[in-house]
Amino acid sequence: MRKRTRRAAAAAVVAGAGLALAACGGSGSGGAGGAAELTISANAVAGGKNTEEAEWIEDWVIPRFEAAQAEAGVEVDVSFEPSGVDDEQYKTRLALDLQAGSGPDILTLDGIWVGEFAQAGYIEPLPEADWEGWRHIPEAVARLATWEGEVYGVPWGTDGRVLFYHKELFARAGLPAEWQPRGWDEVLAAAGQLAELDGVTPLQLNAGTAMGEATTMQGVLPLLAGAGEEIHDGRAWTGASDGLLRVLDLYERVYGGGMGDPVLQQEAQGRDRSFEQFAEGELGILVEGDYFWRAVVDPEGGTAPMENRDEAVGWALIPAAEPGAGVGGQDFVSMSGGSVRAVNAAGDHPELAHELLLFMNSAEALTAAVEGNARITARTDVNERVLAGDPMLSFVADEVLPLTTYRPPLAEYPRVSVLLQEATGAVATGERDAAEAAEDYADGLEDATGGGG
Repeated sequence: MRKRTRRAAAAAVVAGAGLALAACGGSGSGGAGGAAELTISANAVAGGKNTEEAEWIEDWVIPRFEAAQAEAGVEVDVSFEPSGVDDEQYKTRLALDLQAGSGPDILTLDGIWVGEFAQAGYIEPLPEADWEGWRHIPEAVARLATWEGEVYGVPWGTDGRVLFYHKELFARAGLPAEWQPRGWDEVLAAAGQLAELDGVTPLQLNAGTAMGEATTMQGVLPLLAGAGEEIHDGRAWTGASDGLLRVLDLYERVYGGGMGDPVLQQEAQGRDRSFEQFAEGELGILVEGDYFWRAVVDPEGGTAPMENRDEAVGWALIPAAEPGAGVGGQDFVSMSGGSVRAVNAAGDHPELAHELLLFMNSAEALTAAVEGNARITARTDVNERVLAGDPMLSFVADEVLPLTTYRPPLAEYPRVSVLLQEATGAVATGERDAAEAAEDYADGLEDATGGGG
């Protein structure tokens, strides 16, 4: 666990810098030895994985930050450490570097890693600062970078889960073109009407281990939030609770009632196949993230392009089980993922590193990052500009992000996620009923988490 004195010292150093992005300099230098050296790390590489992010860092962030510092009389040399590997490989490599007391000054982390890195002392809470950016980051989104009530970085990109529905199939089934269910029963009622159409799967609710994390993020966790619970309540993991039983019972109703395809849930490429079915007019309702809209059914360049996407695809908020039954008494719920940028607690130039962190998350910087490839950022002011021409992404930014929830940033989470996938898979295939699957999950939870929170 991090030491309080170390954190206080870091806070004092940064507070002395003022963290005024407008000044953008004057808080540190290379001293007699020459330029201060800073490094930025991300799992991105030009021409490969997350190429847009890599190019933005190399071509926009670095030259502009160095120029701004030079104008303020500070000589700084910023470099980028690219990577293009599996996320877990990137995480392991980064953790090993930080454990050795080295590593980059600016880290790009998946939000679910924040707790682990904070507990290890690799990152420290950001000091309080009058940074204009916080006024434009919703409280729900700021939780992506929060651990035990303290903020450890700045979230920069996020997303949201919704119900997508096929308007043409809805019309054929006598369902409204503008649809917003207010409870699970209304979703099932619509699926029941779609079931009357030949060759149509009414509802895709990801289940099983073949779907991987998509089962947890697009299935279990938003439904659990709709039942008024989260998978970790801040103290302990949720076991075979009433909420989890309700979720698994819903899976039983969907797959046992012929409203979903249990075989699809077991296929290695089942999720991709569900995308194709929706695009081909063979699937009515799909629980997915905004990725589906911007990267799957995008008419230009999508993996399952829909020429008539803008006319045929509808979207709605995910309802709680009943109005007011969601977490915090919400009527609607969602789940979001996203990335966080944080500062290496052992860096040589903490003042400059914090200035660079805020510079990278300024409105100007994030606008440049998503130019030509509109996607949801953590900042409402940027979203208002860059998403103005996209009604679906604007809907997520405006309606979903204020009510969304996030996965717990704990090291045990991936193991818990697999247990949830196994439970849903067993129910979807009819191997276990909801109560039995919940009991199996609870038995596995003890081993997966060591019985702790």
